[in-house]
Amino acid sequence: MNIKVLIFRGSISCLFLLVGSPYINAQSVEGRLLDSRTFKPLTNVTVTVDNTSLKQESNLEGEFYLKGLNKGDHLLIFKRKNYLDLKYPITLSKDSTLIIGDLFMELNIIREYNNSVIVLSEEELTSDDFEVASTTGLLQASKDLYLNRAAFDFSQVFFKVRGYDSKEGVVQINGLSMNKVFNGRPQWNNWGGLNNVTGDQEFVMGLKNASSTFGGLLGSTNIVIRPSTFRKGLRITASGSNRTYAGRFMVTYNSGSQDNGLSYSISASKRLAREGFIDGTIYDAYSLFASAELKLSENHSLNVLGIYAPNIRGSSAPITKEVHDLLGKKYNPYWGVQDGDIRNSRLRSINEPFAILSHFMKAPNLSITTSVAYQFGFYAKGRLGYYNAPNPDPVYYRYLPSFYFNNPAGPNYENANIAKEGLLKNPQINWPSLYDANNSIYNEGKASYVQYDDRVDINKASFTSFANIEVSKHIGVDLGVAYYGSNSENYAIIGDLLGADFHKDIDPFTDTSNDLQGEAEKLEGERFNYNYEINSRLLNAFIQTRIRYNNLEAYLAGSYSNTHYQRNGLYLNERYEDNSMGKSMKASFADFALKMGVLYKFTGRHMLSVHGAYINRPPTLQSTFVNPREHNDLVSNLSSETVTTTDVSYLISLAKLKGRISGYYTKFEEVTDVNFFYYEGGVGNDFVQEVVADIDKLHFGGELALAYQASPSVRLSAVAGYGNYSYADNADVTINFDTSGREEDVIHPDGFLDLGITKIKDYKLAVGPQKVYSFGIEYRDPNYWWLSLTGNFLGDNYIDIATVTRTESFKINPESQEPFLDATEEAVAKLLRQEQLEDVYLLNLVGGKSWLYKGKYISLFASVNNLFDLEFRTGGFEQSRNGNFGQMKEDNARRMPSFGPKYWYGYGRTYFVNLSISF
Repeated sequence: MNIKVLIFRGSISCLFLLVGSPYINAQSVEGRLLDSRTFKPLTNVTVTVDNTSLKQESNLEGEFYLKGLNKGDHLLIFKRKNYLDLKYPITLSKDSTLIIGDLFMELNIIREYNNSVIVLSEEELTSDDFEVASTTGLLQASKDLYLNRAAFDFSQVFFKVRGYDSKEGVVQINGLSMNKVFNGRPQWNNWGGLNNVTGDQEFVMGLKNASSTFGGLLGSTNIVIRPSTFRKGLRITASGSNRTYAGRFMVTYNSGSQDNGLSYSISASKRLAREGFIDGTIYDAYSLFASAELKLSENHSLNVLGIYAPNIRGSSAPITKEVHDLLGKKYNPYWGVQDGDIRNSRLRSINEPFAILSHFMKAPNLSITTSVAYQFGFYAKGRLGYYNAPNPDPVYYRYLPSFYFNNPAGPNYENANIAKEGLLKNPQINWPSLYDANNSIYNEGKASYVQYDDRVDINKASFTSFANIEVSKHIGVDLGVAYYGSNSENYAIIGDLLGADFHKDIDPFTDTSNDLQGEAEKLEGERFNYNYEINSRLLNAFIQTRIRYNNLEAYLAGSYSNTHYQRNGLYLNERYEDNSMGKSMKASFADFALKMGVLYKFTGRHMLSVHGAYINRPPTLQSTFVNPREHNDLVSNLSSETVTTTDVSYLISLAKLKGRISGYYTKFEEVTDVNFFYYEGGVGNDFVQEVVADIDKLHFGGELALAYQASPSVRLSAVAGYGNYSYADNADVTINFDTSGREEDVIHPDGFLDLGITKIKDYKLAVGPQKVYSFGIEYRDPNYWWLSLTGNFLGDNYIDIATVTRTESFKINPESQEPFLDATEEAVAKLLRQEQLEDVYLLNLVGGKSWLYKGKYISLFASVNNLFDLEFRTGGFEQSRNGNFGQMKEDNARRMPSFGPKYWYGYGRTYFVNLSISF
């Protein structure tokens, strides 16, 4: 059909409907949906009718047919992935069929932009001392203005929605949970770089009812990967950036549904950078994806997919103010130059491919999705070990000017200046000197320095099946069951002896063997230091009832889970001969959770929603064992965590004004945390494991998001968030020393010491800014280009406190074992006052343009963050080394403390450019 005729036909249909619909007599409606630019039929468009349970999808010709409508006014709603929602009002009065004709849907180029940049929020800026959870999982929640602003603007300052960790969001692929057993967080790197095939995401916000899972506090995201739903054709994408990577290239081909019922999709990408925004942070990643789906019958489909996405990244480190002032915000001590190339000592490698087999059954009132998966591979974190040799860290505290300024005998200005000049001249790891040290004739082939990996090899099998049942017009039921079983091997492996012949596997602090039954001399590629397995099993089930009647929607959901963890030691450690080898006791937890919610529609424009939940859940594996690298001990009196939460939202949807205002309250109880650090306190000096138990946390606050359509082309938006996230009560602290019996270092040879209460109540949680404001203006031109500018304020950001310094042991003088005379309550409180970081102001600019040229869809997007290149700190933490009042008081009184807090610094001005062509 001639394009002009199509346009005329669609225009006449639209005009007739909008002007004449009050006089249409019908109880059924039919029409056809087309792409507004290509005029091609749109399949899999979901068609619903407001305030009814009617639902249908358009067929291969883009056609839809709805019957059984009541007389009166209705609003037809059309939804399709990557397209703007289309809403159409109609009025039905008598028995007949309303033929709407052709309706045109417009591609959502802003959603296309979201899909393009999702990888850029996979930064995972982590270290062994402090971990930051990204808001990657929110990027597809673009319909909620507040979450969209959190993902693209606030995340630059490590903002966390409602102060929650990312483990509070459930991430699934075809219904299978991708959250890790170790820390509960989803590992987005497992499918990074595959934006074109992972963009179909069923996002459920907060406590709202999801169809495939009980959900989490941050909601759930089910990534549905089905080639039959992908747009047919070839897509090529190229990107450039100065953030985590410099360049990216992606190519994807989707076959679409073929006559034989088969559809398939393949995708590949490459991302790389010699170094990212932070010095020395190399990036090398590629991703491969393949999937095929076979339509067995009208109601049954079988789908298989595989993803292989290995990636390597160079880590960066937090730094003290002293180091920052000398070397700048981009400085990173983890790397050096070797043979003209950057070599990062702390490479992080992820190589965990997986395959999923899914069966989809869909009938008029019943749908069932069943998936089985297998994942294997490894996750490795590189380190540079040193043994009876100087610390190779170029900013080790003894190499800094402050070490000489803070000399107990008085400042040594000459040596301080020498240290400063030496650092400025050689600020990075000196790799050649490490080889020279290992080749010394005095070493006799033994390594003083070793490059090694802390590695986890995983084997994980998963099964899930969930059903969605429409019992009647007003009642629906969702239920599901899932099983996850994994075995992981955890060990250190020598990657490079740096010119030495062997490494002697003896603990340098205690002169004891790490592996009494193995050879002491370890070679490249061999395991050393520690070696153990972790077996974990998780079974959970949920059931949910949904009710929809007139202006009321409600749900009630419950879940049950059964979890087991067990360690199996493979090394006989000399320091723990009694309980380092063999199987530990099982850590078992049986938990339940309940949640409910109500949505009441005063009118179609004004709604009120209320949600609440009571959740028992097991601790993560990370918080279960005291020191799994060396022994089998479980954390004492370990119990499940309890979460109590509620939120209330008022939603408004007027012709030009849309928005919501929400309030929330969440309390976490009986949380356990395990930390590792070197401790110098009133009760001993050693490398310790700190167990903080019975932690209570309180999160409450409010959110506001408003969008005003000032004109057809201009939209104004305002976002505000206020939170108060703090410790709700004090907690208990136990520290665990080595048990080697070194009397000169440890005055508690049994190795365990209960420090009692840590007074942390009312201290703020280090979860990013707790106060945010944003204003945006967006221009969307009819000629398919758009531009958006946002101004953002982020404040009330606090650094993480050291819990061990809030115990009574902090006041003990290690020399006399008596309290410091000047350690009064006022003096201690002043010394331990929590540091609040500076407020941050950011201006971000983003825009895009799309073209249709000879049947090819071309899109270009660009963004600039932190337009004015402002410098700011995103987070930090107190060092725990200063474990007693006298030591910390003396250190803090100096011009530049030797053990002051360490900070992360935000990116300066960054850009991202993306060009995509679809054939």
